[in-house]
Amino acid sequence: MSTAAPPGPRNRAEIDDAHKWDLTDIYTDWESWDGARGELEKRIGEYAALKGTLSAGPDRLIAAYQLNDSLGQLAYKVYFFPSLKYDEDHRDNQVNARRQQVQALMARWQEATSWFSPELLTIPVATVREWMASSGELAVYRFAIEEVYRLQEHVLDEAGERLLSYSTRLSGAPNEAYQSLSTADARFPEVTLSTGATVTMSYSQYRAVLATNRNQGDRRKAFLAHYGTYNNSLNTYSTLYHGVCQRDWFHARARGYTTTIDAALHGNAIPRSVVDTLIAATRAGVEPLRRYHRLRRRALKLDHYYPYDFSIPIVEWDQRYKYTDVLTPIVDAVAPLGAEYQSRMWRGFRERWIDVYENDGKRSGAYSAPVYGVHPYMLLNWADTLDDVFTLAHEMGHSMHTMLSHERQPFVYSDYTIFVAEVPSTLSEALLLEHWLERATSRDERIVLLQHAIDNITATFYTQVLFADFELAAHERVEGDAPITADVLNHLYKERFEAYYGDSVDMEELTPITWARIPHFFNMPYYVYQYATCFASAAKIAREIMEGAESSRRAAVTRYLDLLGSGGSDHPMTLLKRAGVDLSQPETVRAVVDQLDGLVSRLEELV
Repeated sequence: MSTAAPPGPRNRAEIDDAHKWDLTDIYTDWESWDGARGELEKRIGEYAALKGTLSAGPDRLIAAYQLNDSLGQLAYKVYFFPSLKYDEDHRDNQVNARRQQVQALMARWQEATSWFSPELLTIPVATVREWMASSGELAVYRFAIEEVYRLQEHVLDEAGERLLSYSTRLSGAPNEAYQSLSTADARFPEVTLSTGATVTMSYSQYRAVLATNRNQGDRRKAFLAHYGTYNNSLNTYSTLYHGVCQRDWFHARARGYTTTIDAALHGNAIPRSVVDTLIAATRAGVEPLRRYHRLRRRALKLDHYYPYDFSIPIVEWDQRYKYTDVLTPIVDAVAPLGAEYQSRMWRGFRERWIDVYENDGKRSGAYSAPVYGVHPYMLLNWADTLDDVFTLAHEMGHSMHTMLSHERQPFVYSDYTIFVAEVPSTLSEALLLEHWLERATSRDERIVLLQHAIDNITATFYTQVLFADFELAAHERVEGDAPITADVLNHLYKERFEAYYGDSVDMEELTPITWARIPHFFNMPYYVYQYATCFASAAKIAREIMEGAESSRRAAVTRYLDLLGSGGSDHPMTLLKRAGVDLSQPETVRAVVDQLDGLVSRLEELV
């Protein structure tokens, strides 16, 4: 650790190769990639030629599944080689052209496979089950096959499906319009801060002011300027969101679902009770959230405390974290998961799976890319911050999930759903927090670590449940033919804000309109609740791994590693139950409430 200035963007050539990912593990050069791309293109044609053969017997069905698996394994490598290369530098038009070639090829593949499920459904399920009982090769695909038949209930006839397909581009119009209104056409004003600096209040600049400027007046100016842009077009935003809700209701009814939430949950066989329990148990467990914000109000010595005060640190902290210095602590933190798990992590660090530092033109953010048949790759933009340390642990959790899933499952089940995807990443952060707290050398460092962990819970759990609560209420109004206007949406959001925060947080005039800035509402409705369910699952598993008798901890670790190795081999609720997590029970949600309560208590002792 140091207090030196963080590294900034640089020429990629100046970065040590040890800190750049090695894509030659996928293909050694563009010539090899182009040969594989040609092979994929040829074999897509072979798959299309299988149309009309499935009813001939189990051998034909096996051939179709196995060819699809073979194509999928090839497609992973063909897709990710230019995609990862492009993320090194978004200014490289030649690489972007190759990436677009692959995207067009993926679209052709999707078109070439579109016949499969409708044709399979023409064969009686009893017949296919007889085939699976007599063929071990076909039995591998049992869950995938049964899923096709389970989902049949909401599949229309050929004419109906064709008609719905015509609405695809129209269905995307509200979120496309939202993207244009909130980005390309957004005009964020300039604000002159108390320092004399003039800053344009784009989202990134707004977030920077909230996280670093200790003058509350400046934070208020930033808030009013940033959200004033949304307020100026609020009726348009409400009209677009009304369009989103109406679109979802149209598709739900067209496919025979009772509600929009039922339609959203059916694909992964998630019971409606999961969302209802999540919201109800979180509403009942808001007191630790309110305690935290009352504590922050006191610690920051603020007479009035607003949402734009949430991000400012309680104590000054300018410690820097060198990438090479944190690798050992991150690996040591997962010791409860076993030496083999730790060894896998060291492979990732030592074998150049990670693109560490920011460079000119590089994609922002961080991710883990699951390149089947090779290994995961991780993109970072390391700037020596504490957030970077936890981001690395987070992405390594995803990568370990990918490794275990790819090793233990046949290709057809090697991918996993978003419903479980954030469990290992969140658990990795929780283990790192406890490890880091044990080795913290000062009161301020412990405060910073606890605040980081608490803010992660408030943002990833409580805020996402509040969002899910809001969008469910909005959709239910549309299902009941009730109007959706800007005033209605503001009222729905204000009600929920008050229900979660109570009197621990004050409300600005523009606070109720902040729903208009949440892209997930427009782009991926009914998505945000999954962040919260993953967090609740991770909290439950973490408690079982770190507390209790040694034998019960070992058993919890075994169940957890089995979960990571299960991939997509069953419905996510079933997989989580095997790991000891039942999201239909309020006790699972209360694990997060208890976790936050304990962290706030520890912070209260220090502040």
